[in-house]
Amino acid sequence: MNNPKAFYREQISLHNISLKKVKKQLAVSSTIRVLVFITIIAAIYFGYPNTQVIIGSVVLGIAAFIFLVNRHTDLTYAKNKLEKLIAINQLELDVFDGDISQLSLGKEYIDTTHPFSHDIDLFGRQSFFQYTNRTATQAGKNKLAGTLTENLIHKIEEKQEAIKNIASLASWRQDFGATASLVEVTLPVSIIRNWLKGFKPFLPKIMKVLPIVVSGISLIMLVLLFLNVITFQIFLFWFFIGLGITGTQLKKINALYNDASKVKDTFVQYYKLVNKIENTVFDAALLQEKQQLVINEKEKASQTLQQFARILSAFDQRNNMMFGVLANGLILWDVLQSYRIEQWIAKNHDKVSTWFEVIAFFDAYNSLGNFAFNHPEYIYPDIVANNIIIKAKDLGHPLLRTEKRVDNDITIDQEQFLIITGANMAGKSTFLRTVALQIMMSNIGLPICAKSCQYRPIKLISSMRTSDSLSDDASYFFSELTQLKKIVDALENDEYFIILDEILKGTNSKDKAAGSRKFVEKLVGAKATGIIATHDLSLCEIANDLPQVKNRFFDAQIINDELYFDYKFKDGVCQNMNASFLLKKMGIVSS
Repeated sequence: MNNPKAFYREQISLHNISLKKVKKQLAVSSTIRVLVFITIIAAIYFGYPNTQVIIGSVVLGIAAFIFLVNRHTDLTYAKNKLEKLIAINQLELDVFDGDISQLSLGKEYIDTTHPFSHDIDLFGRQSFFQYTNRTATQAGKNKLAGTLTENLIHKIEEKQEAIKNIASLASWRQDFGATASLVEVTLPVSIIRNWLKGFKPFLPKIMKVLPIVVSGISLIMLVLLFLNVITFQIFLFWFFIGLGITGTQLKKINALYNDASKVKDTFVQYYKLVNKIENTVFDAALLQEKQQLVINEKEKASQTLQQFARILSAFDQRNNMMFGVLANGLILWDVLQSYRIEQWIAKNHDKVSTWFEVIAFFDAYNSLGNFAFNHPEYIYPDIVANNIIIKAKDLGHPLLRTEKRVDNDITIDQEQFLIITGANMAGKSTFLRTVALQIMMSNIGLPICAKSCQYRPIKLISSMRTSDSLSDDASYFFSELTQLKKIVDALENDEYFIILDEILKGTNSKDKAAGSRKFVEKLVGAKATGIIATHDLSLCEIANDLPQVKNRFFDAQIINDELYFDYKFKDGVCQNMNASFLLKKMGIVSS
């Protein structure tokens, strides 16, 4: 069994050692760059007015300076990545200590109409999403949210193997996240897809060869100028001809650059991530299947994406005023890069969506693998095909701290319905959410908080938290009826595990009791499986008439004038309610 805390501490120590080394290299690199710059200035100063010495010094100096700048950039990237890796490991230690304040809440995914996500606090503050999410891309974040809410029950064992596999690749997962985090991407992938799909080339065919011709002539002109064969005025005249050619397409080039500059960071980020996916050996079939989508015998997806990222980065050099003017006058730089962009999009636009989806998949599964890695004591349910829906030993809520959590055994067979009674605060609602999370987590392949579990896959639907809608002019009661109607309709098309918490709260007690009984009878008649929690003890009488219904309860006891809960799941009907005791205890009533 792995020790995640020890792993994270070890990683922080190793990365700190590497970071100190890189910082020293950066200091040396900065000093060398300054010395090279001074050398270039000195060579020009002492070489003046010799044209050959000046041009030679500038060319050699610029080449050396570019090399040093690139090396410095690589060192800076290494430093930033190490700092990010340290932060990633520190975040995991903070989460173990109960601090999840740095994690995304996922509020944007809250959907009150979803079959179960709103009821079980899947998104929002202190949610399962906040606790689990470690995605580094927006597309991955969306994919993770979609995975948690998809309510699908196919290929669960294949998903389990994929999560086990990726959980074992802790360093790879962190490297993937750090790499993605170093490039800030703000443009949604959907917009990039639409841009590529709707792109229309605008350059005339002659622009395919014109930059090559102009560049060749410019090189000859430079050599002739260096040898004093032509005057600078002749060279300058040729330079303005180049600017004029570029100017004929400037308006369309500017429009293209405006779009290209927005997508550049995404392609810089994604080619690095695809490269990591391509060069990793995965054992799980599902991961191998996704990996194959970015591996091509002729050319890897990472190389194709990197090519586009380099084209976009080269295009971005036009922002450097001196380079932009010189390059457009001598080699038609903007025309050349625009043509390269047109050719790349024409050849690859239909593949990009698939590559982006693969990245989102691995980013989302990294979060699931991280969850599994952080909980080595959790178990993967045994997927069965018998009449058992859930048979779990010591099932617990995964978001509760171990020292506060009370685990319970539960067995529920197909077409069986449990009625759970219990005092206020005795643990009914927490237990319902525990069961719901077990089903959701099992369906997506995650390990669950239990000692053992047999599980026959089933979709989940619930009605636990209903709110009225003033904007829709809908009362609380009507909203609840709408949700119950959705449950009945859903059962006509598929099998669901139903979780209900105190239904028909918006009507009077007598009407509620009669309505609740009829609704449970309706569900049992539809051969449904599920749980309903209630304070209405009269509902428990239905178990006398319907063998599919069983009574369970959570107890509360008053010991030495104090209320005591053991939060244990028991057979039978609760006899000890606590509302009157609490009213008196808190001084709200006198007797």
